[in-house]
Amino acid sequence: MATNKELLSKGIKYLAGALPLLFLGPAVIYNAFMNQQNVWHYLVLAIGIIACLAAMLLMYLGLKIIMKSLFND
Repeated sequence: MATNKELLSKGIKYLAGALPLLFLGPAVIYNAFMNQQNVWHYLVLAIGIIACLAAMLLMYLGLKIIMKSLFND
């Protein structure tokens, strides 16, 4: 079984895109909860939640593509 290098690099790119969102999302959510008196509280909270969801989606897609490249699915 040979590894498909093109799919492997594509999966690693997805994981590399998820890495900043893994740190950015919780930081934005924390900032939203610390500034609850601000008018933009719900907008900042929504942006943080979207960043966390995007990180999870990118990690799922990246791992799925990496598994496909390793096992020739």
